[in-house]
Amino acid sequence: MQLGIFSVGDITQDPTTGRTPSEHERILAAVAIAKKAEEIGLDVFATGEHHNPPFHPSSPTTLLGFIAAQTSRILLSTATTLITTNDPVKIAEDYAVLQHLAEGRVDLMMGRGNTGPVYPWFGKDIRDGIGLAIENYALLRRLWREDVVNWEGKFRTPLQGFTLAPRPLDGVPPFVWHGSIRSPEIAEQAAYYGDGFFHNNIFWNMSHTKRMVNLYRRRFEHHGHGPADTAIVGLGGQFFMRRNSQDAIAEFRPYFDVAPVYGYGPSLEEFMAETPLTVGSPQQVLERTLSFTREVGHYQRQLFLVDHAGLPLKTVLEQLDLLGEILPELRKGFAEGRPAHIPEAPTHASLVAARAAQDAGEEPAPAAPAAVDDVTGRSPYPVAEAVEVAR
Repeated sequence: MQLGIFSVGDITQDPTTGRTPSEHERILAAVAIAKKAEEIGLDVFATGEHHNPPFHPSSPTTLLGFIAAQTSRILLSTATTLITTNDPVKIAEDYAVLQHLAEGRVDLMMGRGNTGPVYPWFGKDIRDGIGLAIENYALLRRLWREDVVNWEGKFRTPLQGFTLAPRPLDGVPPFVWHGSIRSPEIAEQAAYYGDGFFHNNIFWNMSHTKRMVNLYRRRFEHHGHGPADTAIVGLGGQFFMRRNSQDAIAEFRPYFDVAPVYGYGPSLEEFMAETPLTVGSPQQVLERTLSFTREVGHYQRQLFLVDHAGLPLKTVLEQLDLLGEILPELRKGFAEGRPAHIPEAPTHASLVAARAAQDAGEEPAPAAPAAVDDVTGRSPYPVAEAVEVAR
């Protein structure tokens, strides 16, 4: 099980002091948080990607490259790479370079992005979001895997005789997760390729999360990648800890009440009851997190959102210290009852080994799914299941 943290990179006023950190402070804070994550023994640090205020991480590869130079073990990921508004050629180049600099400690989480105004800034239309995600990722896979690419699609200019430089480290591209909260088409895309599926369930109840993950698992098996329970699943989560739950709730409540992402809505208690947000003691966070396997089965990656809503850096680092204290019990709890055939999350080393085995067996790589079937003019995705999941 990979355990880690992710950041959306928001720049939010601290409601208890009225102070808003500068962009400079928040960028440097992300570096400090990533280094602290490695120090306490976490496996993953992931950053979001945003191109609008009040967020700072518009260049994830720059940030992660700087962090890579100051760390030695932690895996560096994204908590969304915008596959829709970024050019897949540039994604392929940037993350290949980062992969070399980080000695393979890199993977990506692809996402569509839900900020409407951002799309036209990059010459795109949010109404094409699903089609862009499918077509751009199909091209990205080819760029990382083929020496010479000739390609033509709907949303960008054709490529003729294009060769990516540099090539991925050891000839093996970074592992890809597809992140989605509510789009069954993205779960299907992940399942089609045998990639990972990350459900950032911080705003949803576990029944919705279970439906999305189960859809992905069924389709993973349908596409011949192995039994459903071996599909590669990641979940999001949130917590705020103090030694006793009363102190945690009292301290976090003012941040929750006015947080841009969920403030001015349900009460803290209501939100905790309906979502994975846990505000309380370390033992409560431990028990709540370990309960996720009862809903979605054994999975491979758990990431927590800890630095948001205006929480000062000092408080975030204290949260990580508390997480470090329960980390051994989290690992032990996730390992208990885990069947031997359930795989771990892929790493560069495991992917290199898998590529060698594939080359020896000459197993064919999967083809790209189309956004619309050329014959029927309809979506190839499991419509009945999609409707059920989206309810």
